[in-house]
Amino acid sequence: MEVQVPWLDETFGIGELSRLTGVPVRTIRFYGDEGIVDSVRSSGGHRRFDQAAVERLRLVRRLRALGLGLTAVRQVVAGERSVAEAVAAERAALDARLAELAWRRSALRAVEEAAPADRAGRLGLLAAVENGAAARDALIAFWRRTIVAPVSVEMFDAFVAMAVPEPPDDPSTSQVVAFAELFALAGDRDLGRLLLAMARANAEQIADEDDFLTGLGEACAKAWPLVRAGEPPRPGPELDLFVAVHASARRDRDTPAFRARLLSWVAADRDPRMRRYWHLVAEAGSDPFTLGAPHMWLTDALQASLRRG
Repeated sequence: MEVQVPWLDETFGIGELSRLTGVPVRTIRFYGDEGIVDSVRSSGGHRRFDQAAVERLRLVRRLRALGLGLTAVRQVVAGERSVAEAVAAERAALDARLAELAWRRSALRAVEEAAPADRAGRLGLLAAVENGAAARDALIAFWRRTIVAPVSVEMFDAFVAMAVPEPPDDPSTSQVVAFAELFALAGDRDLGRLLLAMARANAEQIADEDDFLTGLGEACAKAWPLVRAGEPPRPGPELDLFVAVHASARRDRDTPAFRARLLSWVAADRDPRMRRYWHLVAEAGSDPFTLGAPHMWLTDALQASLRRG
């Protein structure tokens, strides 16, 4: 930005400003044309800069040295954004970029480490998903499509926290492959239709989905120590609680006939692809406890109880 004013004392020529700040003359001219550094004109038409321009140019140079773009620099010098805000935004963008690069590195390594016979398949699997964030978004959308009963935002978020792993900043090759497999499962239309049919049937029978999911969570938490200990699925208080939650939600009672019907109602949950899904969730994430592992154990225990009966 240039202003025509009479000659002013205590101003600097562009060469002296370059010497004081270490910024090349050509760059100073560019900043002036872009309105980042103000100047005035001498009576001879030469650019002159005051002390404020010196401080501003030093600030611009430091921000640029940290990698901030001209848009961010212009916002800072115009007072539209603080230095802290601009630096935080740049750091967040860099974190995202580093995460993207870490994903690509692990994906390339996963293809490289695959057996020759498996390499083409793994390449196709990994090429289908852009990164961990994209895989996570696809999984959330998958569950949003298949949960048809009205649930609170808090309950859905709690379910997602258990059913959809957070992509690590620096994933291992096995984690990248697990996320890619989860992404593929989320795109399995047949599996989606199977779960949707189960969800619609449950929605017709269950009045309060939030209470039902809360009860299922309690039953899964009760069964988790047995799952972690490697105990085989079997009847017991854990299964009784699981059946009681289903019976209460449907205004029914626990009988052999109800258990037989319940086994058919949870058939989609016992599909081999869902077993694979929950195994991959544990492999892709950092938490070994997944909602699916104890739930699978409980449905297997339900089948075992019917066989004994």
